Amino acid sequence: MNSTRIISSDSHIIEPPNLWQERMPKEFGDRIPRLGKGERENADDFYVEGQPIGVLFKSHTDAGKRFSNPDEIRLEGEISEIRPGAWEPEPRLKDMDLDGVYSDFIYPSVILHFWSGIQDPILLRGIFAAYNDWLGEFCSAKPERLNGIAQIALDDDIPAGVKELERVAKRGMAGAMISVGPREGERYDSPEYEQFWTAAEEIGLPLSLHIGTSRAASGALGDNRMIKISATAALRTNIEFAVRLSLCELIYSGVLERHPKLPFIQLEHELSWVPFFIDRMEWVYRERPQLTTYRFKNGATPTTFMRNQVYHSFLEDGLGIKLRYEIGVDNLMWGSDYPHVESTWPKSQEILDDILEGVPEDEKQKIVTGNAARLYGIDLN
Repeated sequence: MNSTRIISSDSHIIEPPNLWQERMPKEFGDRIPRLGKGERENADDFYVEGQPIGVLFKSHTDAGKRFSNPDEIRLEGEISEIRPGAWEPEPRLKDMDLDGVYSDFIYPSVILHFWSGIQDPILLRGIFAAYNDWLGEFCSAKPERLNGIAQIALDDDIPAGVKELERVAKRGMAGAMISVGPREGERYDSPEYEQFWTAAEEIGLPLSLHIGTSRAASGALGDNRMIKISATAALRTNIEFAVRLSLCELIYSGVLERHPKLPFIQLEHELSWVPFFIDRMEWVYRERPQLTTYRFKNGATPTTFMRNQVYHSFLEDGLGIKLRYEIGVDNLMWGSDYPHVESTWPKSQEILDDILEGVPEDEKQKIVTGNAARLYGIDLN
């Protein structure tokens, strides 16, 4: 890549094991997440109320091993194996420099499992508030390069979500993440969410829908409050189902039309499915008006809102790049997924050169830098 200011729209941080013990109100007692030995040998898990949440650290922190020692990759691991750049600002900046990345947009790691693993919204909001405070402090070490994405739980208290959104915006967060899908039986096209969409648009924070964060429980453990994460190959292969459903609900119900300055980002679901998805949305809107009773104004169609307000963060989807005109070149953003095991670090430059081979230079710059800078208001001068 010729650019010296590549932006990673999707990187991650490893939450320190003492984060919640130090920052959450003591009245939460033993419900506060704590680190303990996992069920497997040489593995650490987080525990809540004595139940393992199912976080196995090795998959979160083995960046680079896929290139150097792929035979050593394993999902389980211990906290002692985490590379410093995963949770310390200065080592992280050095790792970014090594990878040729100027600016990171930072998502969580452990918390990704909490979305489906902790069903109590009060507990989840307490966990998120402590994390948001810590992440804000982490990014303050180099705010022009480290950009935090806050975690916002909605569930049964939308006003609380609005209040937290306002709070994190004042702390300088770049965006906010909600669950890729709400709780079972709930939908993002429901009227009660309208106040949150309105607040997000007024505040000006893009909303992220990250892979694997549905609030719907995928399997019960104990008294059904804690979930042991154990994705199957079939589930992983079809992982974009939840984001497809949520985007349909948001678009068909008119949420994006009513809030034209509110962008959504779908992350780590890759790209190649998007053209077919857009085509299906168009077909249903055109051929099944009895299902799509909300009709858009001024000749708009689902494609209008997918192009104007939905962004796609990808890692290595070369096929999706070939289909970029059907998706929208202005809607594509690359992410390194550092420091997770599937990350492109430290070979992001080489991988991007390969994926973007034959792509015109102006389009390359949009995909690796320009689109993210425009979306988040980053001044690259």
